Amino acid sequence: MGIEGVGARVARKEDKRFITGAGRYVDDMVVPGMKHAAFVRSPHAHAEIKKIDIKKAQAMPGVIGVLTGKELKADGIGNLICGWMIHSKDGSPMKMGAWSPLAFDRVRYVGDAVVVVVAETKGQARDAAEAVDITYEELKAVVDAPKALERSAPQIHPEADGNLIFDWELGDSAATNAAIKAAAHITRMKIVNNRLVPNAMEPRAALGHYDKAEDHYTCWTTSQNPHLARLVMSAFYNVAPENKLRVIAPDVGGGFGSKIYIYPEEIICLWASKKTGVPVKWVADRTESFLTDAHGRDHVSTVEMAFDKDNRITGLKVDTIANLGAYMSLFSSCVPTYLYATLLSGQYDIPAIHANVRAVYTNTAPVDAYRGAGRPEATYLLERTMETAARELGVSPAELRRKNFITAFPHQTPVIMNYDAGDYAASLDAAMAAADYAGFAQRKADAANRGKLRGIGMSCYIEACGLAPSAAVGSLGAGVGLWESAEVRVNAAGTIEVLTGSHSHGQGHETTFAQLVNQRFGVPIDSVSIVHGDTDKVQMGMGTYGSRSGAVGMSAVVKALDKVEAKAKKIAAHLLEADEGDIIIENGALMVAGTDKQVPWFQMALAAYTAHNLPGGMEPGLKETSFYDPSNFTFPAGCYVCEVEIDPETGVTEVVQFVAADDFGNIINPMIVEGQVHGGVAQGIGQALLEGTRYDASGQLLTASYMDYAMPRADDLPWFKVSTSNTPCPGNPLGIKGCGEAGAIGSPPAVINAITDAIGITDIAMPASPSTVWAAIRGTKH
Repeated sequence: MGIEGVGARVARKEDKRFITGAGRYVDDMVVPGMKHAAFVRSPHAHAEIKKIDIKKAQAMPGVIGVLTGKELKADGIGNLICGWMIHSKDGSPMKMGAWSPLAFDRVRYVGDAVVVVVAETKGQARDAAEAVDITYEELKAVVDAPKALERSAPQIHPEADGNLIFDWELGDSAATNAAIKAAAHITRMKIVNNRLVPNAMEPRAALGHYDKAEDHYTCWTTSQNPHLARLVMSAFYNVAPENKLRVIAPDVGGGFGSKIYIYPEEIICLWASKKTGVPVKWVADRTESFLTDAHGRDHVSTVEMAFDKDNRITGLKVDTIANLGAYMSLFSSCVPTYLYATLLSGQYDIPAIHANVRAVYTNTAPVDAYRGAGRPEATYLLERTMETAARELGVSPAELRRKNFITAFPHQTPVIMNYDAGDYAASLDAAMAAADYAGFAQRKADAANRGKLRGIGMSCYIEACGLAPSAAVGSLGAGVGLWESAEVRVNAAGTIEVLTGSHSHGQGHETTFAQLVNQRFGVPIDSVSIVHGDTDKVQMGMGTYGSRSGAVGMSAVVKALDKVEAKAKKIAAHLLEADEGDIIIENGALMVAGTDKQVPWFQMALAAYTAHNLPGGMEPGLKETSFYDPSNFTFPAGCYVCEVEIDPETGVTEVVQFVAADDFGNIINPMIVEGQVHGGVAQGIGQALLEGTRYDASGQLLTASYMDYAMPRADDLPWFKVSTSNTPCPGNPLGIKGCGEAGAIGSPPAVINAITDAIGITDIAMPASPSTVWAAIRGTKH
């Protein structure tokens, strides 16, 4: 193996341009004649639009166009859709309310777009937007999902009676009820998973350009999957024919799921460009991001976990109300269903599980996938319940988990998933050793002597990622297959381009994908270019989300490399007058095994293109494509241990130790994996201690800036102890499982378990802010 190959701690190639300010984002894009857009957004959470007066705005300096939803509809632009069909348990399809990119009759959350203004400068566009006069008739709003189901709640969409989108179930209700009835012990809890705002570093942005001469559209956008954006905008939203629409996602400054979807702004910038005859750019400010980016989480659940007399879990019953906000975003329906309930078995051998999920409309921003998407919600529910059960049963939380671990693989859970491989005890043992779990009692006593409360908590998570077999997800309602594509081009000079349908927005693809090529052919990674994010350059792919770039995207690359290698060996065998089966590739050369006969890689590549001396019947050139459809999800798993100290006088919680022991299968670049875990754990600690989206009763967002929405900073976090074990995934050629979301999945319950351990209570709401902790401590004294 070369020092740059698989398993090496190679510094990220792409970081040089990022840390020197040379990254190219949508906001950096300038097109001749480009103008700027500003949106007029609803100040009300729920209201009828009675009148829109744009005359004053039209007359303002620099204004090129002021466009409304009526014009949008007249031009045939379609409503935004949810692309994953869910059926209620009575067989009826989900109730998808109409979502016009520009509202023209009713607004349903604060921030709903109503009018777009195009002007010479951003300032002029914003000034004119303020001059648009809209008359509203304000309606009653509801922001709390359980309250939205009450008879007295306002009706948000006529399509969804009682604001219920679907009432869905998974598992065996009768077997689960029987297990609960026969249980020796039942742990019951109410679990709330708080709503979050994604807060990627780069705000969303779009630049739409209609070229009249070519009758062609180009959209630069902050997207995690540009091909899907092109497909949906052409096939469903009628923005442009697919063959006349190019979507480019250049450098993207973070996504965390919030940039998977197609939002109104991309559609409107393209449409407005054709309407006004100029390229139109829009870049969100941070408050727009808080208001309109798809939020995450927001579940309210009740859970019953049944145990027999030997403390083995016999049944799990879950009822969840999921808040999907004012409209159904592109993948919103699958998050609280097939990405959530299918993981409720966790790492445990639970014979009977039943989940009921009701998805609900409210007058809040749409909710969709956010780092982990359903799996954090499932893990939080399960691991908070396991920890509470251990305390109720008077047994060690670690040993209760160990007793219930799945130990034989493959393992079919009662909720669809078939776990292919794992060693959960190994991760538990590694985490406990790294955390010095046995020495905690002494540390707790030392903290008490200093007037501090010390607690320890753990979380054993599993996730299903590497999304996943097209036939399987199709049978569950997915609107598209979840395969991935790759093309490997060997140039005449021997340099290599890898074109991938995956999209990098912080994951380090330009490095890890190049390491694959180095491992296979021995060429330096600087001779390998990774091309992505442009529908005119790359064949169709499905993008990046659900920790799928490695398991699915890189597997597609491997399949293409296999084809390149086979042809390269044929050429080398011909040049060296040897048998093809004797050709090996090492250190950038093709050689005859056991001899000193060889041909350098670049010379073989040149021969492929000069074509003077190729095997009979062989086509010139050396490039291959592949489409890879995975055979199963991948199942990363691990154990996290968090230790906290709390000042009982102030309620301030300090995370003094955090240990992460993960099983990601085979690892391409350990340094990048560690960085992904660090980032995910930071986000999970943020959810547990700091972050929480709040609306008032009228639907006004109270946490619309960093003044009111607390993000984790360096001094909120400890130095993480990170380790990995390895049970290779049998379902893909690289044996890898995915690592990007694990930290955010496993960390929140570990933190809350530690806090509740420290202060001696059963439960505390996230975010466990100092005031919340302080009040909980006082509550235990009465």
